[in-house]
Amino acid sequence: METVAVGGKGAIGLGAEGIIHLAWSPGIVLEAEDVHLAMAMVNEIAGHRELPMLVDMGSTHAVTRQAKSVFVIPCAASRIALLGSSAVDRVIANYTIGRQHGLPCPTRFFTSRSEAISWLLKSTDS
Repeated sequence: METVAVGGKGAIGLGAEGIIHLAWSPGIVLEAEDVHLAMAMVNEIAGHRELPMLVDMGSTHAVTRQAKSVFVIPCAASRIALLGSSAVDRVIANYTIGRQHGLPCPTRFFTSRSEAISWLLKSTDS
């Protein structure tokens, strides 16, 4: 999978299985402009399709309030699996998922990459 940088804070690319992979660098603070840039790159990669997306939270340090407000803006992701491992990852994911009614697509948190990918691939079959 070829990846491109997301403003120095992560990398994004399209995997062979048809899943967009977004990996944030460990320890970063996500700002609104980071999320906007990532969403624009998702739309560019997807073209005129909707594709499932795996977001590796990379032990993100924090997400600003302004960045959290961007999560409700639709992009080309059909489903989003948030992959994390730290307590901070879980708190960030729970906040995001807790706002599910405002999210533009189904979103779930996983600690297992294989389970996250399985959920994303099942969603493409239906």
